[in-house]
Amino acid sequence: MRRSLLLLLALPVLASCTSVVAGSPGAGTVLERRGPAGAVPAGLERFYGQQLGWEDCDGYATTGASASLLKNRRNLECARLEVPLDYAEPDGRTIRVGLLRQTATGERIGSLLVNPGGPGGSGMTSAASLATTVRSSPLGERFDLVGFDPRGIGASEPRIRCLTDAERDAERLDVDVDTSPEGIAQTEAENRQYAEKCARTSGEDLLANVGTRDVVRDLDVMRSALGDEKLTYLGYSYGTHIGAEYAQDFPGNVRALVLDGAVDPTQSQVESLIAQGAGFQKSFDAFAAWCARQADCALGSDPAGANRAFRDLTLPLVQRPIPVGDRRLAYNDAITGAIQAMYSEELWTALNSGLTELRGGGGEVLMLLADSYFDRDAEGRYGSVTDAFTAVNCVDKPAVTDRAVLDDLARRYKEAAPFLDDGQPAAAALDVCAFWPVPPTAEAPEPVSGLPPVLVVSTTGDPATPYDAGVSLARELGGGLLTFEGNQHTVYLQGNGCVDTAGHEYLISLTLPAEGTRCS
Repeated sequence: MRRSLLLLLALPVLASCTSVVAGSPGAGTVLERRGPAGAVPAGLERFYGQQLGWEDCDGYATTGASASLLKNRRNLECARLEVPLDYAEPDGRTIRVGLLRQTATGERIGSLLVNPGGPGGSGMTSAASLATTVRSSPLGERFDLVGFDPRGIGASEPRIRCLTDAERDAERLDVDVDTSPEGIAQTEAENRQYAEKCARTSGEDLLANVGTRDVVRDLDVMRSALGDEKLTYLGYSYGTHIGAEYAQDFPGNVRALVLDGAVDPTQSQVESLIAQGAGFQKSFDAFAAWCARQADCALGSDPAGANRAFRDLTLPLVQRPIPVGDRRLAYNDAITGAIQAMYSEELWTALNSGLTELRGGGGEVLMLLADSYFDRDAEGRYGSVTDAFTAVNCVDKPAVTDRAVLDDLARRYKEAAPFLDDGQPAAAALDVCAFWPVPPTAEAPEPVSGLPPVLVVSTTGDPATPYDAGVSLARELGGGLLTFEGNQHTVYLQGNGCVDTAGHEYLISLTLPAEGTRCS
């Protein structure tokens, strides 16, 4: 969400024919060719039928956090899939997409491909974190679990990179809350510089081809190369947008889609952001009510005063960041840490501890929460999530450049999420996308026909993708809706027996839960 919050087997078949995998296989690499399978677009045969080289996953880690998930995991194997950089020029430059797989333990249906959202999230680390849960479930018996890092992200090559680690640390200290004409001009100059850095370090040709349009095409190549005639897919958050666009572009290639934490395809950018602000406020209100029942609530015992209490704790950081080791906690990171905690009730205790610590002049807990949000490891290395988030959004959506619309958005956002009100006049700068070096590539959504039943999971207290977005997506795709009553962002495969049973049944047997099913 970044500044938008203010403006997250079968046995291998050894093939003798030539592989399109770059380089020679190293020791321990198992070559496998399962494709082509199902429909193959003309001119892309070599990609759809390519050989994959599966190997140990240790070398695919990009940060300390991903290394801890991938190192010495004997049930996991990794590979890279070759795809065209530009599908309009399939004989031109190619790039590689990272894959992680845990093979099925029983009678295999196919592959379950997973994306955790973002945009910018690593499907490889997400699948690695889900692997033990899935392996001990009916899904693990019937499906290979496959996580992928979308093009430009994580272990995929090349990777989107705009700022160095040191520059990212410095950027987090730059508060940019001044909405005077001078403050707006300064912020816009910084946004222009950021866009220029992205173009220099990542290359305009890569930036022009990292949108959802191209990720969806890569997903269809994966489907075939993994040997599946039809796609079985699990998408969380932004991953639901990938799934919905795949359904639009390849409806005949869909077997099953579980879309959890839906992005509403019918909402404008402005309305989506306002709805998200209201969603975070709803989650903050729930946190404040919970906190008030604790003996040591940092916001006091009256939830009605929680917005003001939160602002009183965080706003002084605008002028006076506080030391945290050799770093400093600034206002942006305190807000980001709080936002991170809104994603799950399990983080509410940590948020209360962080706010209590802040009241005493400390900032370690809030910094840790913010580091988690930005994918910064203990050694100060960042993953690609923040730069990728910007790059994908800037080609997925046309920039909002009407200043009257931006100022109205700032005003409405403050009204929707008063706990985030920074006290400045309601005005907004042009964001990075207004200066992006390449044009948007997304196409307008169209009605989907010929799609088998899909399952949308939506949570009543989801802060980032509010419940109504799931209702809308289920209606647009003609799918089933499973409602979870709770306060968190996404829920499937996270330990709720009711949701997990319904999702397993759908993915394995293609049976949707009864209309109106609710879990809690």
